[in-house]
This record gives sequence, structure tokens and C-alpha cells, in this order.
Amino acid sequence: QLQASGGGLVQAGGSLRLSCAASGRTFSNYGIGWFRQAPGKERKFVASIWWTSGITRYADSVKGRFTISRDNAKNTVYLQMNTLKPEDTAVYYCAASSTLTSNAGSYPFWGQGTLVTVSS
Repeated sequence: QLQASGGGLVQAGGSLRLSCAASGRTFSNYGIGWFRQAPGKERKFVASIWWTSGITRYADSVKGRFTISRDNAKNTVYLQMNTLKPEDTAVYYCAASSTLTSNAGSYPFWGQGTLVTVSS
């Protein structure tokens, strides 16, 4: 299971850190991805990390502002979001895949979403 948390309301320019805690199974040979879905829009890739190697991948829209990382001891993946913009407002989901991909359809395991609202 994946449990996402850390969302909230923040002003533009602010920061939030999302957490994705894994439990019930090992995801050591998986990639963990963050996706987001704004109201009325499709779910989009944000960032991903390969659990063992730490190799990361980012959407162009968040490069330089967001950082994905993992804590093996805590079985948790983080998404540090800085310089937030109103267009970052969305429900953020974490998911696990056996490949490091930006394709949401390749992620069979999903956590519940956590809402991030960025006010202007």
C-alpha cells in the first residue's frame, strides 16, 4: 500500500513536502512516481525515482522547483515542492511501477491523493 500525505494550502512562492509511505510489501525493485490531477484535467506525471538506484525523472514544468527523494529506512518517498505556483494546484498521487516511466498506465499501485492548493 501507498499512503500519500503532506498536502495543504500555501501561498504562491511557498513550499510543501509531500510524503509517500509504502507498507505491506517491498517496493525495492520499483519506481515510485508522483502524478497530479487538477480539476477537470487529466492526471499528469510530475516526477519519479527508482527505489534502489535513486535515478530520478521530472516533468519539464517542475524541473528546478521540485525534488523527489527517498528514505530507505522509512520506506518513504518525498516530493519537495518549492517556488509553488497557482498552476501547481492539484490532487497529488503517488504510485509504484516496475519500470521508471512517466506513463500513468504503467503504474499498477496507487495511493490516495493529497490536495495541494496554491493561492495567488
